[in-house]
Amino acid sequence: MKLTRWVIAGVISLLFLSLLAGCAAFIKGDRKEHYASSTVEYLYPSQEVVNVPTIPHLSLPLRVGVAFVPGADGITGKSVLSEKEKIDLMERIVSEFRKLPFVKDIEIIPSAYLTKGGGFTNVDQIRTMYGIDVIALLSYDQVQHTDQGLLSLSYWTIIGAYIIEGEKNDTSTMVDAAVYDIASRKMLFRAPGTNHIKNAATPINLSEQLRIDSYDGFLSASDDLIINLQNELERFKVKVKEMPQEYVVKHKTGYTGGGSIGGAFALLLLSLGGLALWRGRNR
Repeated sequence: MKLTRWVIAGVISLLFLSLLAGCAAFIKGDRKEHYASSTVEYLYPSQEVVNVPTIPHLSLPLRVGVAFVPGADGITGKSVLSEKEKIDLMERIVSEFRKLPFVKDIEIIPSAYLTKGGGFTNVDQIRTMYGIDVIALLSYDQVQHTDQGLLSLSYWTIIGAYIIEGEKNDTSTMVDAAVYDIASRKMLFRAPGTNHIKNAATPINLSEQLRIDSYDGFLSASDDLIINLQNELERFKVKVKEMPQEYVVKHKTGYTGGGSIGGAFALLLLSLGGLALWRGRNR
């Protein structure tokens, strides 16, 4: 009799484990969420229309605009970044522009003023509205890959193992800044920023964790972008000096920062040279 009870209990346990394994196999699978925006698709919506850039005439100090180009939503239909999050990210990035002596003003352009596939016609409208000379267009590409499978979140009961499904999250993010002279349609320079996050969560808090990883990915990618932006700005200064036939630089009335992107440095050297000459004459 006792043996029969143990046999029945064993059969029930096996059936439960089989059912659990079947459910796990049914739940197990891969899911991918992809969010992206493209500067190329925004500026050149039609391949038949090609804007040939001309020589930029940069009038210092510059008025700069910063904006996120329109993006595509993921499979959930939800926007990956809220307008407040976009503005917060842009504030982090424009902090580098504000340090430059040849930049007068920086305008953060709300997303509502950019139309999908608006091209340079839309950029010209923004230029008129905000009075900017140069615009930094921000784009992004983020992929969240969720590997749904059995992790080590297990609890043993008297009839077998109770297993909680865990999901391995992998978030890859890239943010790119392309800086254009609006009048000439020429890209002056660009700088990317990247980030990769690996995490794990249970189905209960999966959506929340994915959202956290998504925004953290954008923050870290933006920080990496700022570092690369500093390097690209230095390269651009050198390029302007070495290729005067490619860039015409002048200064606006009242601007005393010099006639080139490196004018602030030239002014500093001139001041130091004058001080040395004055000291030599007074010895």
